[in-house]
Amino acid sequence: MADLKAGDAAPDFAAVNEDDEPVKLADFKGKRVVLYFYPKDDTPGCTEEACKFRDDIFKLQSLGAQVIGCSVDNTQSHAEFAAKHQLPFPLMADVDAQVARSYGAVTNLLVAKFAKRYTFLIDPQGIISKRYLDVDTSRHSTQIIDDLTALRRTTASP
Repeated sequence: MADLKAGDAAPDFAAVNEDDEPVKLADFKGKRVVLYFYPKDDTPGCTEEACKFRDDIFKLQSLGAQVIGCSVDNTQSHAEFAAKHQLPFPLMADVDAQVARSYGAVTNLLVAKFAKRYTFLIDPQGIISKRYLDVDTSRHSTQIIDDLTALRRTTASP
């Protein structure tokens, strides 16, 4: 299990999104990335968190951030979840939990594995700016916006 912290290089990842298209960290070089892990599509907490990111997407984008959701659900589950809630950001299908494992964000239960509700804020150079290991789904998007705003004030990069 990875014990990543602010200042560490973000592990590279490659997975497919809800449309079965490849998503790689390298695709977002030069942008801030909000990589959020969540346990399960279309469950109450995961839906609340995703919809808050959806509702705040223009503010997040204005701060130079790309939101990426990630769980161990498959592409079909992600496609249904994204369509149902009109999510305007990619959802990575990490069915083998490789991405979650590389970020220390996987829980193995006896018969199933789930992504932990962790978020990593990654800077434009691929360095972790902040990690969130205790996420309140009702206010997490606002917390990210506040932190992005503070980071923007302290650095010259968007």
